[in-house]
Amino acid sequence: MHAEPARARRLLAPSAAFAGSGAVFAALYVAAGAPTPLLVVFEQRWGFPAWVLTVAFASYALGLLTALLVAGSLSDHVGRRPVLIGSLTVELGAMLMFVFASDIGWVIAARTIQGIATGAATSAFSASVVEHAPEYRKKLATIVTSIAPAGGLGLGALLTGAAVQFSTHASALVFTALAVIMVVGTGVVAFSAETVSPQPGTARSLVPHVSVPRAARREFVASIPVHMAAWMLAGLFMGLVPTILRDLLGLHSGLLNGATVFVQPAAAAVAGLSLGRLTPRRTILVGGVGVLLGTAVNMTGVATAALPLLWLGGLIGGVGVGASFSGALRTITPLAQPHQRAGLFAAVYLVAYLSFGVPAIIAGLLIAPLGLLHTVLGYGVVIIAAAALGLLAQYRRPAGR
Repeated sequence: MHAEPARARRLLAPSAAFAGSGAVFAALYVAAGAPTPLLVVFEQRWGFPAWVLTVAFASYALGLLTALLVAGSLSDHVGRRPVLIGSLTVELGAMLMFVFASDIGWVIAARTIQGIATGAATSAFSASVVEHAPEYRKKLATIVTSIAPAGGLGLGALLTGAAVQFSTHASALVFTALAVIMVVGTGVVAFSAETVSPQPGTARSLVPHVSVPRAARREFVASIPVHMAAWMLAGLFMGLVPTILRDLLGLHSGLLNGATVFVQPAAAAVAGLSLGRLTPRRTILVGGVGVLLGTAVNMTGVATAALPLLWLGGLIGGVGVGASFSGALRTITPLAQPHQRAGLFAAVYLVAYLSFGVPAIIAGLLIAPLGLLHTVLGYGVVIIAAAALGLLAQYRRPAGR
């Protein structure tokens, strides 16, 4: 039941608000994936060291983490709509910074601000999509919240890769279009009903913290290795694949960069959607196996400079990422009350984006002393170890429903 009745201002129907919220949530991650194929273009244009490229990639994740810690549960107190409108407005500013960026410093600043906007919006959107969904669509809503980030990241990389390949003004074209989408998305949120009533404790909620309800804590802890492995693999693909293609495989193509990056998150989105008939626990187990096997195939492809194995590993690993994340969300979401959901989603994404961003920065710093090949292979070994630990943790949990 919505916390706010329809007033003189006409609001979207609940079904339209549900669809619109899911679409805008995905668009936020399309924007997050869009810079990936452009980073190597910026490196060639402005001539900065390779490790700066990984900082430019991961600055988004660090900005997102900061926002999650500070504002992750804010919408539980002030409402979903104010947080989402504010976040989308900040995202619009980041898109305009990308349009006018003249050096890598501007790009890092824009990525950081984009991360802050996405972090503030992610837990609020995750809760809002579920709350706008009709009762018979609640399961679909949970699946949508799990696949929107991966699907959006992949689609953003693919479309930008095509723009790099076929346009001489790819950056301006991509980010101008995304700025327009953010304006439209803000309108969708503004005309959707509020779904929660204000709660006391707004100021206290801004003190950096994560909030996991007692009923969800055991499942949350058991899911941590799963999230780590899945999002480290996502970070490998999103952060290092363009560099791997150029420096280890000798391939120079914006479209190929975008398409290769697209494979893994696209497979993750499809898996999250198509495996909804499995129990959450079984979905997580399928995901852990997929991450483990996909990473092994990826590392074989990198070691032998075989692009088809990189694609195959991306497909298998992408299924693992989507299944493990979807299954974990489906396991813990029913364990939280409505006013606890944003805080819980903030905790989930905190683990996810620490795993997504921090290892990528460490890998970037290790490239110079160890070389790209050895750095990537070592990264893969860590992912496989985390996936194996995640499988063990899930196997020892009760089956549940």
